[in-house]
Amino acid sequence: MVHLQEILVIDAPIQRCFDLSRSVEIHVAGNTHFGEQAVAQGGVTTGLIGLGQQVTWQARHFWVRQQLTSEITQFSAPDYFQDTMLRGAFASMQHDHYFRAISDTQTEMRDEFRFAAPLGPLGRIAEWLVLRRYRTALLHERNLVIKQVAESDVWREYLPA
Repeated sequence: MVHLQEILVIDAPIQRCFDLSRSVEIHVAGNTHFGEQAVAQGGVTTGLIGLGQQVTWQARHFWVRQQLTSEITQFSAPDYFQDTMLRGAFASMQHDHYFRAISDTQTEMRDEFRFAAPLGPLGRIAEWLVLRRYRTALLHERNLVIKQVAESDVWREYLPA
């Protein structure tokens, strides 16, 4: 199992950072070159995802169109939420999102991302050779989009008034 961590300081209030991290549209904006989209399969396809809600993502990774369904399995606004893969290409995947107010206008966002590839020993080799770097880059890219949107007036386009 791979465990990734990223910490990012954002010049925006904690609630804004928390909500942008739950936005389906922000997730899509951070993954445009993979053609990522939320697809209707009984889950959320727009807006802010909350406790017990599911979303199915469809994207192209490694030249293969894939689907991954995750659910918000823990939720404590505006400090924490967790999404857990229910179905997808990985043997397991869990993402913890932590938020800490540094001040009224600055937030520390910390991600703890764990995943395991399928296929036993072959999967562990893939984790070591490719998947760790690939998932680290995706996580970083997503977080930069959240930071850029949160620190500008663009956040108003994604969050309800």
